[in-house]
Amino acid sequence: MVERQEQTAPDAMMTRIGQVVMLHHGGDREEARDRFLKLWAEIGEDGDPLHRCTLAHYMADTQDDPNDELAWDLRALSAADELTDGRVAEHHEGLAVRGFYPSLHLNLAADFAKLGRHDAARSHLRLAKGTIGALGDDGYGDGIRSALARLEAQLDAEGSVGGEAPGPPRQRP
Repeated sequence: MVERQEQTAPDAMMTRIGQVVMLHHGGDREEARDRFLKLWAEIGEDGDPLHRCTLAHYMADTQDDPNDELAWDLRALSAADELTDGRVAEHHEGLAVRGFYPSLHLNLAADFAKLGRHDAARSHLRLAKGTIGALGDDGYGDGIRSALARLEAQLDAEGSVGGEAPGPPRQRP
């Protein structure tokens, strides 16, 4: 019985990351960035991949420089590659790692588009579209699919006229 309680106990680090996400969504971007950095120092480069993936994914949103945003999104993707479905299910029953990839690749595509690196943006857009089957027919899946369509249209328009359009909103796994 004790084992079962340990398995279903809340993950304190995920709770702390979630609190910082709420702080960021409340409008305090700088404070959120500072707190994420402190949590990152606790987690470490070799820490739990779920913690690293989640924190890096949200940390990217707090960046002012598109190159820094890209670096954090690349960290999130790298950590996701180390995740197992078992670890993800410990956090939330029914989640699978494959469901993270459409959003992760979408965010990387948007990062590369902001940096004017359209070939890399299209490559990650293709990767995102290739993993879209992992998403459900729900609001989250619809949001990812819509953002992918908007980014594809933006890249197509930029290819025709050469102008920069604003990127899509970031989507989270």
